[in-house]
Amino acid sequence: MITRDFAAFSELFRNTQADFGPATARAAFLVAPDGFRLAEQSAQDNVYMADAAAFDATRASAQHRDLQRAIAQVVPAICFAGSPETPDAVFPNNVFGTAPGRYIVGRMRHEVRQREAIRDDIRGFFRDVLGRAEVELSTQAHACELTGALVIDRARGLGYCGLSERCDEAGAHLMHEAFGLRATLLFDLAPGEYHTNVVLAVLAGRAAVVCPNGFADPAAAQAIAELYAPHAVMCSAAEHAAFVGNCIALSEATVWMSAQAAAALTPAHRDVLAQAGLRVEGVALDAIEAAGGSLRCCIGEIF
Repeated sequence: MITRDFAAFSELFRNTQADFGPATARAAFLVAPDGFRLAEQSAQDNVYMADAAAFDATRASAQHRDLQRAIAQVVPAICFAGSPETPDAVFPNNVFGTAPGRYIVGRMRHEVRQREAIRDDIRGFFRDVLGRAEVELSTQAHACELTGALVIDRARGLGYCGLSERCDEAGAHLMHEAFGLRATLLFDLAPGEYHTNVVLAVLAGRAAVVCPNGFADPAAAQAIAELYAPHAVMCSAAEHAAFVGNCIALSEATVWMSAQAAAALTPAHRDVLAQAGLRVEGVALDAIEAAGGSLRCCIGEIF
């Protein structure tokens, strides 16, 4: 089922068992911020990006290495080399995604990011090392920036897809099929928002972090939050701006976000996550956040 009907999706949610698969990834992959700089094409529709003068490649590289070291405490974490030709490649989850037995290559909106999809090393890793079948979406016409646009409740096999210039409705249908989901809820992101995973996170299938200002219709944000209540965080504008919504659970017990996001998270909201059995871990990523994404954007999941 692919629908914009909140009531129908809610009914299905409440009758769906958390038996689709593991709630969190088996491993993670990253791409180093080699050649880290302002990508002017991406800046056209990413209001979170800083000016070129704010980019510090050396600091970004050190922070990214710290991120890999930190998350390796809970999951195997591998890192591919970056390239000066692909300055946004530090956010690989938009281009490469996984589901059991297969890997998916997304269609990026901007040409500078479409270059990432042709990397033989990452494709070869999934195809030849892990033995995954390929689902090729990068050569078709519809933008579908994978788990940037599509937030997935992996425990239930349910997707939340925010439509924007980075993902149209046809692209959402393609991703729904590629990930083999039971159902996907479609909604529009607010003007100026580019990716769903900046304004929504589903954590280990039992909690949600929602930034209502990122949704064109506040009722959509409220409807999603109600599905995970009482373990739903409704972010303030300050939390939203600090990338609290760009977080990820990499185990049953941990939720990871940037140090900036962790500092902005209110004590009451930290308690909501604690009541869901999730401990907040923060990693300094201010240099990488200049590129308009945060911790979750840096992490590709291997299921």
